[in-house]
Amino acid sequence: MNRLLSLLLLCLPLRALAAPPYHPQGSCAGFPRLDLASLPGTCVGLVAKGLRFPRGLAVVGHDVYVVEMGGWVKGRGALLRFADDGKAPPQTLLTGLDEPNGIAVAPDGTIYLGLLGRVARLRLSGGKATLEDVITGLPDTGRHPLTALVAEPDGALDINIGSATNNCEGPGKTPPDPAKPCPETAATPPRASIARIMPQPGKVLRFQDAQILATGLRNSMGLAILPDGKLAAAVNARDFINLADPNLSDETEPRDTLDIITPGADYGWPYCFDENRPSPEYPRFDCAKMTPPSVLLAPHAAPLGLLVYRGAAIPALKDTLLIPYHGYRAQGHRLMAMTLNAQGLPEGQPWQVIWGWAGTPGQAPIGSPVSLAELPDGSVLITEDHNGTLLRLAPAG
Repeated sequence: MNRLLSLLLLCLPLRALAAPPYHPQGSCAGFPRLDLASLPGTCVGLVAKGLRFPRGLAVVGHDVYVVEMGGWVKGRGALLRFADDGKAPPQTLLTGLDEPNGIAVAPDGTIYLGLLGRVARLRLSGGKATLEDVITGLPDTGRHPLTALVAEPDGALDINIGSATNNCEGPGKTPPDPAKPCPETAATPPRASIARIMPQPGKVLRFQDAQILATGLRNSMGLAILPDGKLAAAVNARDFINLADPNLSDETEPRDTLDIITPGADYGWPYCFDENRPSPEYPRFDCAKMTPPSVLLAPHAAPLGLLVYRGAAIPALKDTLLIPYHGYRAQGHRLMAMTLNAQGLPEGQPWQVIWGWAGTPGQAPIGSPVSLAELPDGSVLITEDHNGTLLRLAPAG
């Protein structure tokens, strides 16, 4: 979900924001059980509530790390740690962070945080936590300034660089010139891209030092390394396409995408949408030369995370890629999965893992899943930013 839309949601009348709280009944693997629909043989438990816009999520051993963004204001973010697989009360490790979002764990156990304009390494010593800059100079303006990231098997970091605009509009929302390249895509380095960089011990790198892995990706908030080592990106497509062409429906177009990244590829933003259809602002653009998406997801689903499920506790999720749909349209507020084939690549269409999150009065709020992480026992943790919760999908006992 982009920054403007989130701000609009936060500016809604009080009655629109006053989503009903969860009303747990019974137990789900030791946590209060929520009245949500999920895969047969599973349940959803409430691990923590009252969190301040939780976003990124990571598990190291039996410690659970949660990034609190604190809202769309600088200096309100925090990093929390829940010991004992989330059973212990949260410990605040860091405060005063600028719009933190992503968290990634490298193969050597190093924890990286994605903050506004930078990536930092977490240092834990003597019960104290500090941050050490790894990469600075990341773009931090416009609609999509949040830093999402994932660690490669060799320790390199893949970092989302979101677009500054919805679809390359100019000041005052003026349409782009179809005869000229979008300034964002022509910049060095470009927005709407994924960058790859290898952290260097004791050295702070600049964004300009990064390799641009792929371009034309409006906002790749969900990143994961597939079993075959390829990078998967869940991409949030544009909004308000009907304003550029009244014959197109903003409810059904464009589709968000899942892309298996090919190094050096251009996936078409802002010139193309869906399966290489020219955007109304660029009606004569040759989209045939762009790389098409691997999978078309639901329109405005707003996938903000990805997780390759590797556990055995939930057999139905064996060999799947989990995708949280954060969006508030009819297609959002649910957790989806895609089957991975023998080559470790997603195939077919997404199917539901958790649903029934439609904001039923007196029962549950509208779901707002963001990030996912797997615990050692094979259960799956989920952050919800607007609801301020940490949830757990587990086998029903």
